[in-house]
Amino acid sequence: MGHLLVARAAQEELRLDRIYFVPTARSPFKPDQEPAPDACRLRWLRLALAGRPEWEVDTQEITRGGVSYTVDTVRGYRARFPAAELFYLIGADHLGQLPQWRDAAVLAQLACFVVIPRPGQVAAALPPPFQGRMLKGFPMAVSSSEVRDRVKAGLPIDLLTPNEVAADIRNNGLYL
Repeated sequence: MGHLLVARAAQEELRLDRIYFVPTARSPFKPDQEPAPDACRLRWLRLALAGRPEWEVDTQEITRGGVSYTVDTVRGYRARFPAAELFYLIGADHLGQLPQWRDAAVLAQLACFVVIPRPGQVAAALPPPFQGRMLKGFPMAVSSSEVRDRVKAGLPIDLLTPNEVAADIRNNGLYL
């Protein structure tokens, strides 16, 4: 739900025509973490985005496979939409790693970064050479790791994810 609320806030504040949700194949910063199966994550996204035609699932990173690098994805969007202003939504907790991302200087030129603050945290400024702004609406203290931890502990997640996604996680025995 946190991702959906952030998407809605970004759409309204930035007046976005379209939002792409891009599940990663494998994070370069979490090489030992095994994400849920791709098919499950894609199914959850499609369930969560149903009825919202301005929000799309983009499978390019999963289709590419291997380690996902944001610069490759954003380059793809720049090629598809050469005249568009591109925004990249990033959680404030990732700002410290941003200069370490692959081709960070190139990435900084390709998109405007929109920082999603965590409730109760003072958001740091974007590190140079990145430029962007802070998202104002819908800060929410829910994370995907919290959802996974609650499933492992046998606690409900029904108010943290769309009902269809919570049911799919439960029915497929994931994150146990």
